[in-house]
Amino acid sequence: MSDESSQRNKTAWWHYMESYHWFVFAMAALAWLFDCFDQQIFILFRESALKQLDLPEGAGVKEYGGYATSIFVAGWATGGLIFGSVGDRIGRAKTLTLTVLLYSLFTGLSALSHAWWDFALYRFITGLGVGGVFGLAVALIADTLPDSARPGALGMLQALSAVGNISAGLVSMLLGQLITSHAELPEGAWRVTPENAWRGAFLLGAIPAFLCVFIQLRLKEPEKWVRAREEGRATGVKFGSYASLLGPGRWRKPAILGMLLCITGVIGLWGIGFFAPELVGDVINSSLRAKGVGETEIASQATFYKGLNSIIQNVGAFFGMIAFAFLAQRIGRKPAFWIAFVGALISTNAYFMLFKSVDQLWMSGVMGFFQLALFAGFAIYLPELFPTRLRSTGTSFCYNVGRFIAATGPFTFGILQKKLGEAAIAKLPPGSDLAAEAAAKLGAFREATSWVSLIFILGIVVVFLLPETKGKPLPED
Repeated sequence: MSDESSQRNKTAWWHYMESYHWFVFAMAALAWLFDCFDQQIFILFRESALKQLDLPEGAGVKEYGGYATSIFVAGWATGGLIFGSVGDRIGRAKTLTLTVLLYSLFTGLSALSHAWWDFALYRFITGLGVGGVFGLAVALIADTLPDSARPGALGMLQALSAVGNISAGLVSMLLGQLITSHAELPEGAWRVTPENAWRGAFLLGAIPAFLCVFIQLRLKEPEKWVRAREEGRATGVKFGSYASLLGPGRWRKPAILGMLLCITGVIGLWGIGFFAPELVGDVINSSLRAKGVGETEIASQATFYKGLNSIIQNVGAFFGMIAFAFLAQRIGRKPAFWIAFVGALISTNAYFMLFKSVDQLWMSGVMGFFQLALFAGFAIYLPELFPTRLRSTGTSFCYNVGRFIAATGPFTFGILQKKLGEAAIAKLPPGSDLAAEAAAKLGAFREATSWVSLIFILGIVVVFLLPETKGKPLPED
């Protein structure tokens, strides 16, 4: 290693940043942070929302929670494919602003839902905006910041997404406290209740992102992209073209393998990890009902501890993503991925099989550390696989197209859990009470997560087939 390269490794990435670099980083990070805030609001309050919305007769809330999540993730995938290509064609900055406006507006409209179908529609359109943000934010930073600052900045971009998730957890905790305190208000007074708290949460999710749009209007397109676009017009090379990405040539292999890499992380997180609030809620409901606690207090406690669990999970995620960025720069991208995948497999199984009381919420932090560390890897690694003219397209393709497959994760998980639950209840002795049935369903929930978590093994295999990019310049044609 040369003295110059060694010195770069010893110098913190932020020392290479100038004032405009910081502005670009801040705008990209806020777009992704508020994006994740809105995602987490949905995760924490989807069950509460579906309990109040019109569902088909005999429909289960958890089953339709899986459907709603699948629809949201499918919208995410669609938006990623559309806006990733648009970002390469017309510019990262203006397309990023459009996607933030889209997801903030329809997060707010979700609060006005009255039936299952309009809630699902709003979530799909929200997903379109959500899906576009990641690839655009990553490409914007990759093309604007100095190479020496890029990996650290991208790792921090992803780590700050945990701040958005933690903020949503704080909202859930606040609403849980308000449910308890407002229960003492007179019947006719306006108050936060278990029935309306979710609407307030979705409205809060819309506000900060919407305000962010007006600041982002000051963003300029990266000079690297502007120059490449001008050269492309002269030579006729295609920007944002899926034919160029997936047709014969050097970009198809990294696109396909990168997509498979992301599928494993997305299914692991959205198909399992983000069902942690349901597990916490079930454990709290069972324990408090056994003590004879009233339904309002149960709802308050469940809302509060779901929020606390989310905060712990995402504090772990923040440090996991920082750790991945550090390891990726020290030992390489591939070894860092292997460590994260093995840790995610072990910690996910341990959490869902062993969690039995709120005293064990720390386990959620360990699971979040490894599951979300993978996503810092996606932010750092994916833009290092593609040229400027395909950087947003390729990053978005890998990160999002797999969500069409990953969208089946919550759906399949819901079906698997339902079948296992029915089988478990059928084995109960005649005359078993509701508590016994609830325990049987909880056991089925735990078993389903163990099966789905095996997806992390695929990630371990895929990493073997991908190139190491540590210390190499961004590729070009």
